[in-house]
Amino acid sequence: MTTTRGRGRPRDPETDTAILNAALELFVERGVEGTSIEQVAKRAGVGKLTVYRRWSTKEDLLAQAIERWVSDEVTPSAADVYALPPQAIVEHILPAAAEMAASPDFRALVARIMGSAVSHPSLMAVYWRHYILPRRELAAAMLRRAQQDGMVAPDADLDVLIDMMAGAVTYRVLQPDPPDAAEMLRYLTAVYRQAGLYPPAQQTHP
Repeated sequence: MTTTRGRGRPRDPETDTAILNAALELFVERGVEGTSIEQVAKRAGVGKLTVYRRWSTKEDLLAQAIERWVSDEVTPSAADVYALPPQAIVEHILPAAAEMAASPDFRALVARIMGSAVSHPSLMAVYWRHYILPRRELAAAMLRRAQQDGMVAPDADLDVLIDMMAGAVTYRVLQPDPPDAAEMLRYLTAVYRQAGLYPPAQQTHP
């Protein structure tokens, strides 16, 4: 099956995928400045003109490659967030979130995107719009539900709480000696518990 965009030959989705994968790999390995259309074409096994017919600049290409990557992550739906208690959602998403946060590929991509925020703001804009904002909205919905359940103070500033959670995870992911998946799971559990989205640990008494 092929897709078309405007006039010309039908576009082969397999070629698009190969180009986007190559672009993301090179971006993670070398950053924006170290990536070129020529290198992407060579790694994808296509001609340079094949890439230029689809994307006029490497920034456009990298932005779509990042957008495609972040859209593949599975997150709870808005319906689940509003229907289920925060604890049930957190228990469901934590293992996969810990695995992803501990992966070298995720760490490298986040580091590259943040490093490009000033020199290439369009890349950060794509990451913010398609990755950060949807997750902030879900987190805000969970926190509002937690307020209704009495787990979060009614006068809590939800934007500040979300910044604290996101900042804590980013800080831990980008440190020189990052945690493995098991330690990241423990840490994420503590972060969600501190924010009021997960119940306190049960106290044991002798």
